Amino acid sequence: EKLSGTNYDIWHKKVTFLLNEQELYDHLTATMTRPPEGNTAQRHKDLQVFEAWSKKDRCVRFTFLSCMHEDLIGAYEQCAIAKAMWDQLRFDFGRTSITRP
Repeated sequence: EKLSGTNYDIWHKKVTFLLNEQELYDHLTATMTRPPEGNTAQRHKDLQVFEAWSKKDRCVRFTFLSCMHEDLIGAYEQCAIAKAMWDQLRFDFGRTSITRP
């Protein structure tokens, strides 16, 4: 089921279940930043961790975009990380349950 703007509550639940199953839910609650420049062994390890996280984060963002109607994609594809997109979607559509009878 694709996000249409009026079905946010059920879409939110289904996407949450999907990301939990894929062990990607932490991308909705946490962020990671690129380690500072340097040439140490620790920085190299930190960079590998960051790059792995970034790859998974792209997968989460692409999952979101593929699970929404085409007319919504343009408004969210510019989000740099999955958490930013998730937070913006909640801000834009999360109030739908309040207005439903």
